[in-house]
Amino acid sequence: MNNLQHGKFVKTQQPCPDNDCGSSDACSIREDGSALCFSCEQNFKSYDKPYISVATSPIQESKETFLSSYTGSFNPLTDRNISQKTATKYRVRSVLRNNKVIKHVYPYLNANEIVATVTREVEKKEFWTDGNFEGTGLFGENLFKGKGKYLTITEGECDAMAAYQMQGSKWAVVSIRGGVKNAVNHVRSSLEFVESFDNVVLCFDADDQGRKAAREVARIISPNKAKLMAFPEGYKDANDMLRQNKGADFVTAWWESKIYTPTGIMELHSKKNEWLNREVKESVAYPWEGLNKKLYGMRKGELVTLTGGTGLGKSSVTRELEHHLIKTTKDNVGIVALEENWQRTADGILSIEAEDRIYLNEKRKNYSDEQLENLFDRVIEKGRVYIHAHLGATDIDEIFSKLRYIIVGCQCEWVIVDHLHMLVNVLTEGDERRGIDMLMNRLRSLVEETGVGMILVSHLRRAQGDKGHEKGIEVSLSHLKGSQGIAQLSDCVIALERNQQALDPEQANTTKVRVLKSRYTGDTGLACSLKYDINTGRLHESDEIEEEFDGISI
Repeated sequence: MNNLQHGKFVKTQQPCPDNDCGSSDACSIREDGSALCFSCEQNFKSYDKPYISVATSPIQESKETFLSSYTGSFNPLTDRNISQKTATKYRVRSVLRNNKVIKHVYPYLNANEIVATVTREVEKKEFWTDGNFEGTGLFGENLFKGKGKYLTITEGECDAMAAYQMQGSKWAVVSIRGGVKNAVNHVRSSLEFVESFDNVVLCFDADDQGRKAAREVARIISPNKAKLMAFPEGYKDANDMLRQNKGADFVTAWWESKIYTPTGIMELHSKKNEWLNREVKESVAYPWEGLNKKLYGMRKGELVTLTGGTGLGKSSVTRELEHHLIKTTKDNVGIVALEENWQRTADGILSIEAEDRIYLNEKRKNYSDEQLENLFDRVIEKGRVYIHAHLGATDIDEIFSKLRYIIVGCQCEWVIVDHLHMLVNVLTEGDERRGIDMLMNRLRSLVEETGVGMILVSHLRRAQGDKGHEKGIEVSLSHLKGSQGIAQLSDCVIALERNQQALDPEQANTTKVRVLKSRYTGDTGLACSLKYDINTGRLHESDEIEEEFDGISI
């Protein structure tokens, strides 16, 4: 134990004066009247005046980030019945006047540095802020590593400290900032942290606004994870219960929190007006007219699977779609490319814009730094394009956590996942078919829950016989690799066919685009032909659809 006072103990096995500790016999008193609790490791300057204590782990603040507003010292918040131990844990300072608390200062951290504060004037019941809150997350978030069993989110800083104290300082507790008006945005900004916990208890105020905000926050958290806490009759928030010494009742209500389940059963006739006046589901056109005639564009809330044999142009088509969504919509776009790093992804998108294969050093050297910068700025706007920055993958739950963060936290309305079978390779147990079924169910659920438009790249199984996919055989749904779950759970399946071994260069560079499934229109079959320009790296739709390849069964 560091920073502990020394001296001869004259009385031992005494109760700890700190109610938060609760030990009945771990405290020893010295000759000078000071005391040490061997249970909570607190030093008390006076056993008779336990509120005057010496913190065993003093907080060292960085001079560079120390705000002038972060004044006062670590004292018990007696006006809120919050102990010095709890206040110190959350780094909450207070200012005293005549031994009376007149001001609280709540710190907000970014990368373990205090960059902003919220100050409460106790008597005036006023608040003011100082510093930059960007990147600070939820109040208290920096104190907990995540990946725990329980996380409680409250409506205010004092409520967070009160809940933590009443739970015996056992579980993680954080708070939103500035009331429930921005609760969803505040939780969304820390969604990866929140989702790392097994259970998330929403402990908002017991009023209409608090209950409504709790339901709204619960909707952005994974199903069956968010729980809504109901306060006992007569209590409005966590700190109210602490001030009335109702910690036991709070813990009981906390354990009785119910899993949030949205209502889903309805009497259909009551929905007539909504059916008549429903919102039109807008479509975003594909870059190629043949596909638009078949599919009427692509829509949010749909899962589109793009498939084809190895080396038949899936990456080229995917790049065209990524660039098209960025340039023709105002929506945020997320890209999870598991077989390439972020620079290769960026190169591919910018090559489409340049109509030149600038991912090749031989091409890139022809551009000045200014030209490349202007090219980048034309396509990649700040806050619109998000890329999974890690090459490869090691943990399927981590990948889905990041995927959810891209959709909900970064508010991406379109996501491209390349590719399904790389996700399957991450699974360490079970056969491929079962792994694909599980992944497709999770992806389908994510699309349904969030309303994102998802484009999923999938491989085909190897063809039997002399003529395979690389020689242009016609693709059917039965060729999808591993499981029929891909076809069953996709809204649309688009296949690419190309005879890359053809002697005719034009035929070797022409890809046929075939719709294998369209839940929206029901229209399937050959949609268009795309010709690859080796000089620009672009795919251009042919004026005429070429004749069908001879179908060969696999």
